[in-house]
Amino acid sequence: MPITADHIRATLTEYTDAHPEEKTALEFVHELIDEGIDVTSRKEFRGHATAGAVVVNGDGQALFIRHVALDRWLTPGGHLEREDTDLLGAALRELAEETGITLSVSPVQSYPVHIDVHPIPANDSKAEPEHRHLDFRYLFRLEGDQGVTLQEEEVSGYAWRNVDTITDETLRARVRASLRGATP
Repeated sequence: MPITADHIRATLTEYTDAHPEEKTALEFVHELIDEGIDVTSRKEFRGHATAGAVVVNGDGQALFIRHVALDRWLTPGGHLEREDTDLLGAALRELAEETGITLSVSPVQSYPVHIDVHPIPANDSKAEPEHRHLDFRYLFRLEGDQGVTLQEEEVSGYAWRNVDTITDETLRARVRASLRGATP
């Protein structure tokens, strides 16, 4: 069963219960869902959900990939697929697809460490106008030393970097807090 509006609504509620300071900023996502907008469809350009994986290894470093289409270093993630049944699973699927990491990775918590809403530039080759991603970012710990196998059509490189290099301040602070054992 594909990801439902109820699942997204419940995830938003769990997240904003943990981070009430973000409730107002994310209210428009509830409004889209209340209007019957399918935010799981990548053809919904007012905003559609994506799932991301912030992976931290035993050395406290975060995994970054070089995203081909955006030509930027990002954490793994991407669009939802019809076979995805929940957002956490979608984040794990994207991690596996882009990096080959499937073993010894576990979520730090059941809800996203961060939900980021950001603009995506128009992509003429995909006939996509500028639009917004509603990025549900989950935090994972990697135990052991599993190798990385890149999905070369979307990813051109990878690097393990200090979590201090995470550019989003909120995400960086929450990952740091998690590594210290505090509530992110």
